[in-house]
Amino acid sequence: MSDPRPLLRRILRLATAFAVAACACFSGPVSGIRKDIGFIEPIMCRSTVQGRHLISDDNGYVCSALSINPWSYCCPTTGDRFSCQGCKLDLQCCNSYEYCVSCCLNPSKTKKEDVLKLKVAKPVTAGTYTNVFDFCMGRCRHSSASVHENAYASDFHHCFSVQQNSSGSVESSSVSKLLGINVIVGRPGESCSLVCKVRGQSCVPSRLSVLNKCEILQKYMRCKSGCFRSLGPDQPAEVVDEAPTSLNPGACLYMQMDERLTCDGSHQHTRRLCPCA
Repeated sequence: MSDPRPLLRRILRLATAFAVAACACFSGPVSGIRKDIGFIEPIMCRSTVQGRHLISDDNGYVCSALSINPWSYCCPTTGDRFSCQGCKLDLQCCNSYEYCVSCCLNPSKTKKEDVLKLKVAKPVTAGTYTNVFDFCMGRCRHSSASVHENAYASDFHHCFSVQQNSSGSVESSSVSKLLGINVIVGRPGESCSLVCKVRGQSCVPSRLSVLNKCEILQKYMRCKSGCFRSLGPDQPAEVVDEAPTSLNPGACLYMQMDERLTCDGSHQHTRRLCPCA
């Protein structure tokens, strides 16, 4: 029987040679983790959650709740971006919350620099809006007409306008029309009929249109979150500070259509500006 020791010595010599070669190749410290590999961050979207059937993402796309990407929360990009389907662009109001948000996100309709100047009455981290999507979500949702089911409620009650209805100067004609009128700020949930009645007076419907202007609202109310046109029988009015954030607390609202102004309208989250005599 042959001696196995020469074979073992040969294997040991080969193993030693491989070890020396390995040391020569890796003379410096070797890290097991590569630091130059860049991982692509997944694209994530913010999206509305109000609708049961439709969703709008912060890229300006609208899709069905079933077609949204479950991982990124983004809508498919196959549809129209910044769609204004079901919107009256002259009023900047839509009959759908999701399409209102999509239309509002269009840079040609909502200027980011204007939005960033608007104050949020109940901010999460700051006193102003930090992006257009937050503004559009809140603005399209807060029209008080959306919670009224009566003859005054329009189908186009999701509005996104930023502009005020005046330059801010009080016209002398408005002042003269209020002679003999007691302008009273009501309590939350009160109609102007009630506001005037408890003071032994009556609401004067013909003077509601005089009060239905931003410069008048700002004279009697704080309007700390801005002044916006809207649709609702409780207007002109101011959204109370205690209202849900989605209703834009502190905002003053004026009716887009003077012919729909009424003394009888009310809303639990607004204080009306009333003409009593």
